[in-house]
Amino acid sequence: MIFEIRTYDLLPGSLAEVLQRFGRAYEHRRAFSPLAAFWFTEIGPLNQIIHVWAYADFAERARVRAEAAASGQWPPSLGEFITAMNSEIFEPSPFTPGWPTGELGPYFELRSYGLRPAAAAASIEAWRGAIDERRQRSPLIMSMYSDIGGLNKHVHIWAYNSLDQRAEVREKAKADGVWPPEGSAGRIVSQENKILLAADFSPLR
Repeated sequence: MIFEIRTYDLLPGSLAEVLQRFGRAYEHRRAFSPLAAFWFTEIGPLNQIIHVWAYADFAERARVRAEAAASGQWPPSLGEFITAMNSEIFEPSPFTPGWPTGELGPYFELRSYGLRPAAAAASIEAWRGAIDERRQRSPLIMSMYSDIGGLNKHVHIWAYNSLDQRAEVREKAKADGVWPPEGSAGRIVSQENKILLAADFSPLR
């Protein structure tokens, strides 16, 4: 399984129209493969949409994208609103369950960590020993490592029912010695987070 995260920066004031056009076009696109999630930023870089697609492998990704484009119904007409586009391919951590659907938010935190070169294996092992207790406190949507795009990158996504719950969970996990995994600081060279809300048509909300 691979996950493609596509991030588009938008002109200010265009989000409502972009959501409407994307949602309309997605009614046709979902016949080829469904979204994993569609979010827009609430805290962090504003005027940004993030859509995540799951594929069995690169061959399926190429086939699905070609078939969707050939249908004439995809991609949505968004060019006038987009100022930048980015696409990255990730592989899931071995301990991560399948991508969930349904109502787990409404707040989602996407955390991106830049790792030291060759640190991914050690990071995975550290998480393997700590993640079960941590995800009992709030749902882990996915932990994944970059394959194409920005390298040495670890992305993990968490769901919360409120921003207050997020703060409480994180503070308690740290106070209890549950989180972060041992040795994390020595492997991480950069960190970024975004608080996201889901579009109405997102399978994960």
